[in-house]
Parts: sequence; C-alpha cells; structure tokens
Amino acid sequence: MIDTHCHLDHCEPATGELVERARAAGLTRIATVGMDGASIERALEAAARHEEVFAIIGRHPHETASFGTADLEEIERAAAEPDARAIGETGLDYYRDHAPRDDQRRAFEAQLDLAARVGLPVAIHTRAAEDDTFAILREHADRLPAVILHCFSAPDRLDECVERGYLCSFAGNVTYPKATDLQQVARDLPAELLLVETDAPWLSPQPERGRPNEPANVVHTAERLAALRSVSYEELERTVEENAVRVFGW
Repeated sequence: MIDTHCHLDHCEPATGELVERARAAGLTRIATVGMDGASIERALEAAARHEEVFAIIGRHPHETASFGTADLEEIERAAAEPDARAIGETGLDYYRDHAPRDDQRRAFEAQLDLAARVGLPVAIHTRAAEDDTFAILREHADRLPAVILHCFSAPDRLDECVERGYLCSFAGNVTYPKATDLQQVARDLPAELLLVETDAPWLSPQPERGRPNEPANVVHTAERLAALRSVSYEELERTVEENAVRVFGW
C-alpha cells in the first residue's frame, strides 16, 4: 500500500519511527508534502534518508500571501531534485482565508505553469473554493502530466473529474459513518483514477479517530475503500500501486 499524501514533519513521533511503523503495516511508499520553504527542505531531507519516502513540494494556499518570483524559483529548484515527484499541495482555500484570495489564485496558476514546464503532476488542495479551483484547472490541466485531487471532498464534481481524468485521493474522512456522499463516489470512481492517503497527522480514519494520524493508518482507509468497492484488499492495493507508479513515475 502507498500513502500518497502526508506531512511527516508535522507528525509525531520522529520520521524514522513513523517510516518503520509504516513499513511494518505493509507500506512501500510514502509521499510527504512540503508546504513552504522550510517544510520543502524537511520533505526532501526525509526522502533522502528513507528509501520509501518521496516528496511533493510547493506552496499550500495558506502560505501564499505576497507570493512572488522568489517563491516560485524556490519551488522550481526543489522540483529539480530526483526525490521531488509532484508539485503541491497547491490550490485554493476560501474556508480559512489565511492568504488573500488574489494571492492564492496567482500562486496556484504559477505552480500549475511550473508543473507543466517541468513535467510533474500536481496535488490540489481545494476547500470552499471549488468553482474557482475547477475553473482554473480547466485552463491549465491539459498541459499537466496528471492532476491529483488530494483529500477528495467534491462529490458533486465526480463527472468532471472522470471526464478530465483527474485522480481522486481518498483520506480518512471517507471512513466516517456520515460521509455517505463521499462513500458513493468511492464506489463509482473508475479504478484508474483512485488513490489513497492519510493527510497525516490530520483526518485519522474511523478506527483511529480522536488520535493523531500517521502513514501506517492508510491501511484502514484502504480496507474501507475495498469494502465500498466490493473488491479484495489485495486488488485495491494493486490498483493504488499501479496508479501511483503511473502518476509519480518511479
């Protein structure tokens, strides 16, 4: 199994122990995300130290206030590292509004352009901003190797995702009893567009709810997805691995 999106530098205990526990749970790959300059460095450092870890690097929408040329150049330098396998998480967050919306949109479009230029997939964050997020993606996605909708939470956009080939990555919230709309999407999504993640240390799956999340817990989410799709865990595991290999290119 593969955790296609987490934040090791925000998790406890130390990264080495988290990787060991993930390995014991059957994980073969872990994507850790750098959301600003300092966490990009930590993501690349974790990837350099641990064979299972690779990096997604970019600017989270919360970190885009006054985003400019120097910020984009920093991401581009990091993207040249062999352990950097995607740009992100980038996108729009109008729920928290930690950065001005104009800055968020400028940073989002700049990172999409960068991803197209360097040939990397993009991990997308969107919250309370779906209209603008999907409109911007429609303008840029044709030039991108792949679009990953991290922590997928837009069930009413399923048809557009399928039509445009966006991958949908499910986190622990798909396991919550009240997440019926999300669970229906998990049933209906074509297999070639399915990924799974933890978004650790957040969004712990139902068996671990109330405790900090970690990569090993992706197994709980994968088990729930397998049940929703009426397939074996082994089949779900193969599907996720095939999709991740295709998208991240290792």
